[in-house]
Amino acid sequence: MMMSMTVRRLLLACGLVCFSSFAPSVHAEITRLWLSHQTNDPSRLVINWESAAPGDSVVRYSVDDGPEQTVRQAESTTLHHVEIPFGAAGAKYRYQVQTGKERSATASFHGYAADELRVAVVADWQGKPKLDALLADRIDLLLTAGDNIGSLHGRCGVGVKDCTTPYGELIDAYPELFRSTPFLPALGNHDREIRPRGNQPPAEPVYDVEATAFRQFFALPDAEWRWRFDVPTVGARFLALDLNHISDQGTTYQTCHPLDPASEQFRWYQEQFEGARPRFVVTLQNERNATMRAQHGATWHRLFRQGSLVISGFGYFAERAEVDGLSYYNTALGVGAKYPDPQSKFFASVASYVLLSIKPDAMRVELKSLAGDVLDARTFVPLTERTPRPNE
Repeated sequence: MMMSMTVRRLLLACGLVCFSSFAPSVHAEITRLWLSHQTNDPSRLVINWESAAPGDSVVRYSVDDGPEQTVRQAESTTLHHVEIPFGAAGAKYRYQVQTGKERSATASFHGYAADELRVAVVADWQGKPKLDALLADRIDLLLTAGDNIGSLHGRCGVGVKDCTTPYGELIDAYPELFRSTPFLPALGNHDREIRPRGNQPPAEPVYDVEATAFRQFFALPDAEWRWRFDVPTVGARFLALDLNHISDQGTTYQTCHPLDPASEQFRWYQEQFEGARPRFVVTLQNERNATMRAQHGATWHRLFRQGSLVISGFGYFAERAEVDGLSYYNTALGVGAKYPDPQSKFFASVASYVLLSIKPDAMRVELKSLAGDVLDARTFVPLTERTPRPNE
């Protein structure tokens, strides 16, 4: 018997409906994720991502084998920063993010251990160097000493301040690293370069001193262009300053915020040493160490000496200098311009990073090549136990 046209249409419609009901739903995958802290308190962590379309921000996470928890922010945006509790020492966190129909695969990270914190510091992050050795060090926290990108104008157009494209490309270059390791970058001059520098100061500013794109993309503590982060379990304090190309202050080449003793930046840094002192204080900055030591009658050097050490990303070389009992390091992820410190104790023209292994009673600092070789190593005692430095 031949089926009527009407019946055939009904069956076809039913088939399409039934297939649609059981077919798996298709969601665009969110792949650009990174972790950070936006307060001085390590018990709160920020999960960050970008979505193709604007929408809400949803994070689902669990701790070890505990129940799934959800944090939701209703604001519609394509750049998402969601803070979650991060207080379980050594615990494994699993998480997934979602915006509208876009979602990520499940990723994971670990809470900071109570007995040792492993921190890597890099600088001059331009290009895509291999970081296999750094990844093998199983770090808990990643910091920088500035120059995280090549420039803004190269990817965003001349004069554009709020374009975050280069920072997104940095995250894309190392997706597993950033989705599993909290990241706190310091500022360099390249991070806010909105025009080509040229040979003479132009009529318009070359750099966005306020670092609009940097502060928009990253969720960081304090003013973001300078920040403090503490890990009390091991007594560590990290201070990031905005110091780079300081000789250009007052010109259209000016890159960083003021640094004179009356400036907000100077006063803020001074305040970080008031009251109870942490066991270890690591300062991050992007100017040549020898240049900074001489500023304002060596006032900056006297402030630096209240901490454990200073790490800069000025120039493309690995270095440790010693001045009045204080260690000054330089590190870079590439090889190039060299500006040796007059007080160098170790110097090598090699791409490198700094590895800090911090325990409550000691901090081991290693300068390492990208091949994983230890170039230089020192162990620091807590500030509360050290003997006074010369002229201190």
